[in-house]
Amino acid sequence: MTSIVSLVQGDQRFDNVTAALDEIYDEIHMEGSSRILVKPNLVTGDRQLAATHVDAVRAVIEWIRRRTDAPVLVGEGTAMASTWEAFENYGYTSLPREYSAVSLLDFNADDMVEVWAYNWRLRPLRLQASRAALETPFRISVAPPKTHDTVLVTLGLKNMVMGGLVSQFCAGNGKASKKGLGSTLLSAEHLYNLLPHAVRTSLALVTLKELATSLLPSSKASMHQGLPAMHLNLFKLAPLFFPHLSILDGFEAMEGNGPTDGDSVPWSIALAGTDWLSVDVTAARLMGFPVEEIGYLQYSAEADYGVANPDEIGIVGNVAIQDVRRNFKRHAIERAQLHWHSARVRQQLAVANGLKE
Repeated sequence: MTSIVSLVQGDQRFDNVTAALDEIYDEIHMEGSSRILVKPNLVTGDRQLAATHVDAVRAVIEWIRRRTDAPVLVGEGTAMASTWEAFENYGYTSLPREYSAVSLLDFNADDMVEVWAYNWRLRPLRLQASRAALETPFRISVAPPKTHDTVLVTLGLKNMVMGGLVSQFCAGNGKASKKGLGSTLLSAEHLYNLLPHAVRTSLALVTLKELATSLLPSSKASMHQGLPAMHLNLFKLAPLFFPHLSILDGFEAMEGNGPTDGDSVPWSIALAGTDWLSVDVTAARLMGFPVEEIGYLQYSAEADYGVANPDEIGIVGNVAIQDVRRNFKRHAIERAQLHWHSARVRQQLAVANGLKE
């Protein structure tokens, strides 16, 4: 056993997150950090099921305050709307009043740092990222487990990477224009999901949708360079954005057409760990997704970014894996999503010495 993940089930979200952190108290070393980042998932500003509940963040902040008085930054950059509207809608704007040395930051309006990924041709792709998301000494991801329309599942790592990239059209104070474009994009997604199953699940249309998304004025959108490149890019950026502490609030998870249009899964669990890969892999298994199906997790496992072998992950807490495991309903385009395997990506990884041949 080389990694520990806590798994807790209970009747209260706040208590579950607190208990999950208490289970791994001695594994977490945040003392001495000059600042701590708490990164929720607020992908959209108007659907609570798709977003990290503020009570999960409250539990994390109160737990941090038992350990350190270091400033806490709650940071996020929404993908299709105003981050500040999301903060307001979900109750985050009260946090700086409730707790000392807590502030909110819109990553989309932060100082930007250049990072590099790959386009669909596997050529260099320049992206812009939030400086705070990259440079804060101790990063905590707090996210709900959800199915996803591109990479099957979105968990702790993806929350950090995609949230930390800048959505240029969501930056600044132009709420009306942000809301208009965000609403247009969400409407287009709803219309896409209404297409006949055989049409919307075809690999050709899924690829076209990905590449069309990449044309938006957003580094988040630019990550969508087709399925093989998307998994490669999450893997490539993992060493820059990874959370030092990953928390998954599964009190109410999402299945089906996530990350925004899926259905509720009342689950009443929380997971936590200092090895982000162990946490993500454990959550994926609990949801019915083997790591071998999820490209960015498979690449990360092969590159030893963390522990992925279930025999080397110790589960602590008040419930066993078999008691809460369930097969989540997958996204409608799940069959197409499995086409992330690519010989060209493997060659690129070998050249970069990122993975074994």
